[in-house]
Amino acid sequence: MSASPVGQDSVQINTENNRRNAEYILGGTGYDNVLAYFQAFHEAMSVYVKPRWLRDLLRFLPLKSQFVLSGNVRDLQACEVAPGVVTAQSLVSTLTDSLRETGYGQLVVWNPVSGFAVSEGREPPVEQGDETLRRLGLTPVEGAAPGGIDALTASLERLTALPGAPIALIVDFASRLTIRTESLSAAEHNLFTRALVLAHTVSARPAGEQRRPFFNTVIWVVDKEGDLPDWLLIGSSRIRHIPVSKPDSAARRALSKALLRGVPGSQQASPATFEEAESAFIDGCEGLLLADMNAIATLARVENVSIEKISDAVRRYKVGVTEDPWLLIGREKIRNAEPVIRKRVKGQAHAVTHMLDLVKRAMTGVGSQRKGSRPRGVSFLAGPTGVGKTELAKTLTGLLFGDESAYIRFDMSEFSSEHSDQRLIGAPPGYVGYDVGGELTNAIRERPFSVVLFDEIEKAHPRILDKFLQILDDGVLTSGRGDRVYFSEALIIFTSNLGIYREDELGQRVPNVLPSDSFEEMEKKVLGEIERHFKLVLNRPEILNRIGENIIVFDFIRDDVAQEIFDQMVRVVLEDIASQGMSVELDEPSKVALQQRCLGDLSNGGRGIRNQIEAHLINPLARGLFDQDAKTGDRFVITGIAIGELLLRKL
Repeated sequence: MSASPVGQDSVQINTENNRRNAEYILGGTGYDNVLAYFQAFHEAMSVYVKPRWLRDLLRFLPLKSQFVLSGNVRDLQACEVAPGVVTAQSLVSTLTDSLRETGYGQLVVWNPVSGFAVSEGREPPVEQGDETLRRLGLTPVEGAAPGGIDALTASLERLTALPGAPIALIVDFASRLTIRTESLSAAEHNLFTRALVLAHTVSARPAGEQRRPFFNTVIWVVDKEGDLPDWLLIGSSRIRHIPVSKPDSAARRALSKALLRGVPGSQQASPATFEEAESAFIDGCEGLLLADMNAIATLARVENVSIEKISDAVRRYKVGVTEDPWLLIGREKIRNAEPVIRKRVKGQAHAVTHMLDLVKRAMTGVGSQRKGSRPRGVSFLAGPTGVGKTELAKTLTGLLFGDESAYIRFDMSEFSSEHSDQRLIGAPPGYVGYDVGGELTNAIRERPFSVVLFDEIEKAHPRILDKFLQILDDGVLTSGRGDRVYFSEALIIFTSNLGIYREDELGQRVPNVLPSDSFEEMEKKVLGEIERHFKLVLNRPEILNRIGENIIVFDFIRDDVAQEIFDQMVRVVLEDIASQGMSVELDEPSKVALQQRCLGDLSNGGRGIRNQIEAHLINPLARGLFDQDAKTGDRFVITGIAIGELLLRKL
């Protein structure tokens, strides 16, 4: 392959493809149907372009003698090894091929473990690797030579003075050269001092047939710019720092076709099927590295995932789940779930139906845009206290997992301070607890298939709410340690009392809705107050937009529903005693008296009814049974109930 001029953007063009594309777009007769047009457009958009960091490096080769590459340096890079043929290779291999094309005769790579080695590329070198290492003062064996930091320091001096074809030295894993850049050892300080002096004293020299200017270049490869001493880089006109960014959509698209060709079924797939799989692959790998894409393609081959199900391979790689757990839920159980749930969550038939619709949508994948990583479902349960919001989440969890305590619950009143987001995602580097991770990110990593309940979301600090934007939009959250945690298999439930109260003109908290309001009127008021709160108080309307139409308003506990709840709770108490071998009955006057006390004030909903039953039935009943030394086989009847007291007669 011929060398490209230094500083010129290298773009290899498939001439025939682009001629045909242009012919069609300009009105020629190359294609005669819509499918062909899109194929042509896709080909035109798939022309390989070198990544920006590499173009910057090639552009500045005649101007700078040393470079620092930082960032995404451990990822694979998309490279065109032949016109129209793109493959993935390491950063060092990419540098080797690109610099050889530019006119460099040899590339030497040093790392702290192996020492020196000559990097092999597609183009043959100008001289043998052992000869290059000898000219650097090393003792080579088959293109490699051991050497620590002192040998590297000495080689830098010799490198700058070597005549002949230009040579590049890549100092790989340079972040591991020092422990602390602010307190260098004598050897470390000597290395970087010499590197700085050489960068400012060396001059470019003409080389090659065209006599273009070249340096014997030094390239430092680090994780982050701060891994090298500040005084080496800051203000230096002869050392250029070039960040290596994570792959964008264009880079993923450039590599996707080559990776998918090895996936089962790709050779037999129609062009339309292949293109659909490619789009799903590219979209699903958003935020991932090219090395991750390569691993996903390998996973698909190893586990025999067909190209039509490449999204399943992406999901397996992200969350580590082999099967799709949502597909394992018994359809018959969900189909018959509504009456079961309504026995526990009373008076909220519309909420039960809506939540089951979310579960069915998650199971079928309808409208879920599985190309991305958004959660399987999101709901916002609003309404008065004690009406069944948390109970619905628990019941739904039990339905899905067989254990209603299996949901991940966060009481957001504990996250009211500005920096409490560190509890969710973990402390940033340098802070106490950095190595522990966050409560939310750790929980999702351990159980990606889960119901996540954020209780009383309005009590969280607005800064916490910003984290939910990432979860709702992208289905991903970055922990304090930099790990990406995926929520693509989770069902997210928020609960809130927003809209039940509002502030009046004096800033006092007053009821916004009353039990006397009809449900339609109440729902309208609550939704209006929620919208006002997110838009005007929190100034975060985007969160509301992400939730969409999944705000479910719970009704007050009306009289008829309260009677059902009361009867059920009393029945459960008496059945619990019966399970212990004793019998307790409640005569009618006592039941009426208890009912009046429990249902006199429904402002606290079902929770208030339970509290009254505990105060006027459970506690005095337990006291009476204890005082009468009740034992298995005994029968009792309650003949009177007063405040915190009852008359218990043994039969």
